[in-house]
Amino acid sequence: MSGRIHELRLRFQQANLDAILVSQAENRRYLSGFTGSAGFLLITQASALLATDFRYIEQAQQQAPDFDIFPISGGVANWFPELISRDDIKRLGVEAHDMSQATYQHLTGIVGKGQVVPTTDIVESLRAVKDPGELERIRRAVEIADAAFASIVDRIKPGMTERQVAWDLEKALREGGSESLPFDIIVASGPNSALPHHRPGDRVVQAGEPVIIDMGARVEGYCSDLSRTIRVGGREDEKFGKIYDLVLGAQLTAMATIAGGMSGEQADGLARGVIELGGYGEQFGHGLGHGVGLAPHELPRLGKGSADVLVDGMVFTIEPGIYMTGWGGVRIEDTVVLEQGRVKALSRARK
Repeated sequence: MSGRIHELRLRFQQANLDAILVSQAENRRYLSGFTGSAGFLLITQASALLATDFRYIEQAQQQAPDFDIFPISGGVANWFPELISRDDIKRLGVEAHDMSQATYQHLTGIVGKGQVVPTTDIVESLRAVKDPGELERIRRAVEIADAAFASIVDRIKPGMTERQVAWDLEKALREGGSESLPFDIIVASGPNSALPHHRPGDRVVQAGEPVIIDMGARVEGYCSDLSRTIRVGGREDEKFGKIYDLVLGAQLTAMATIAGGMSGEQADGLARGVIELGGYGEQFGHGLGHGVGLAPHELPRLGKGSADVLVDGMVFTIEPGIYMTGWGGVRIEDTVVLEQGRVKALSRARK
């Protein structure tokens, strides 16, 4: 963890900070190794402190040996004045996307108005590039999801409910070694598959209609993300075949042509152009992908307007889709890594 702290401190000068208070859970874990659900990291150029309450003191001592542990209780007004008095801090960075307005106001009252500086993505940008240990955990999570899909897909039959399919998948993921799932499984059948984030319900899967499955596993905190679209029985459907082939073509094009140094917007455009040429640009309403790591959605972002630059070591998804109200949708998603400037697929589940 000391290498990560060093890299973070190098960014203090660019952001004009003396210290940063880390409150976001994945950032806290990334920098310290601490997995408890409550706590703060205060990192200065000279010190690294982990502030947490009685429930987690022993756990913090074991998981975060590079940090001094500072016991706390109650709100920040109770303990932060003593914590910050240990260093000469004039400009304190806080994580704007995570911190509540109430906590921010308490901190400004303690540190001084104008001295608490909202920041965005300082730690998240470090997390975007995975080291070998992180990549190995993601690979294992991908393998669990691939195996779970393979064990269930041929057992999905007309007459099953979306909820039943989702439960079978969740059991397979957990029995395969996944920790708590990184997100709720999506099983969306028929017209429901036109809803990108549909929650599985009691709708019965019908023969011949599209069924989108979106699932992931978690290993030692690290996630995978996999989507497949299937048909269960029924006669050949010319429309489904056309839409499926277009989405698959867009995905394969992106995987073959994304290169290091591209922006997230440029990568998105590679797949989006294929779908637009096919006449379904308006039905591809989300971005091409997102980073995967300690969180199921993190940097980089692949989509319109994204200036995130893709570099080696980044792990992200490639997941174009077409969604048509009243009919359904198709989405195909793989978790990939950028190596030597090219995309390498980690997911192996059949398409």
